[in-house]
Amino acid sequence: MSNPITSLDLNLLAMLHAVLTEGSVARAASRLHVTPSAVSNGLARLRSVLGDPLVTRKGRGIVPTPRALALAPAIARGLRELELAIHEAPFEPTGCTRAFTLAVADAGQLTWVPRIVALMAEEMPRARLSVVGIDSLVSLGDLASPRIDLHIGLAGRGTGLHLQPLLEERTVLVARGGHPALGARVSARVLGTLRHVGVEMVPGKAFRDLVGAAYARAGIRREVAVTVPSFTAAAAVVNATDFVATLPGSLVAAQGTRLGVCAVNAPFPAHTVKLALCWHERTHADPAAQYLRGLVRRAVLGAAAS
Repeated sequence: MSNPITSLDLNLLAMLHAVLTEGSVARAASRLHVTPSAVSNGLARLRSVLGDPLVTRKGRGIVPTPRALALAPAIARGLRELELAIHEAPFEPTGCTRAFTLAVADAGQLTWVPRIVALMAEEMPRARLSVVGIDSLVSLGDLASPRIDLHIGLAGRGTGLHLQPLLEERTVLVARGGHPALGARVSARVLGTLRHVGVEMVPGKAFRDLVGAAYARAGIRREVAVTVPSFTAAAAVVNATDFVATLPGSLVAAQGTRLGVCAVNAPFPAHTVKLALCWHERTHADPAAQYLRGLVRRAVLGAAAS
């Protein structure tokens, strides 16, 4: 059986709505800025599709059929909802009830997410936020996935990705309190004898070892004795051993004491990481996502300045 809805032209429904509302073909034509004959032709097409006369003439006016009267409320409601959907009201953050997902490494979860959540509670109190790690970002399909709205981290590459430079994060070499390396300044030779904790957030993925590359450029040996999936796990291992680790400076500044690690005074190879906000084309023009990106940027830069 054929489906009449596939044969319908939305303009025909709008035309029938105008005729039923105005009670006249001529007045409907004036309202739609078309000729009366165009309205009559449109009604003829709609009659053919629906198999009903829809309206009959009575004097200079028209009389709707029972079928037309039954359709009228549904057509009016559908056109009104479509109009609202196409011409949406200006975005109001306090009324936003969307659920957003932010991907960020564990260091950012400790240093930036609390400030992000505080700003959201103030400016977008009805919105919800889900925070996932970099391993989840990758397993869910990266930013192309409809389940991820925004990523804070290294600039992504790929079709349809957008990015906005955020800040440059300085890295810091840390050891436990009382570690022998925390005395006088450590020489490059001694630095090369220390054993390191490496951070590999997504095992099996060929992400470039930026810290190892910095040591290689400086000509300093770097032995990675153990690899963990997060910066906080690296700090925990360092706190319990004589190993050292390279952590984001913001994490050390904000949580170093609590994590039980201290910066090592050594000729540590200068290494900064350029961080960015990254998102996909599918949310680029979305007002709610645009507001979230601005809020996250303000929160992160505010945390960095404090």
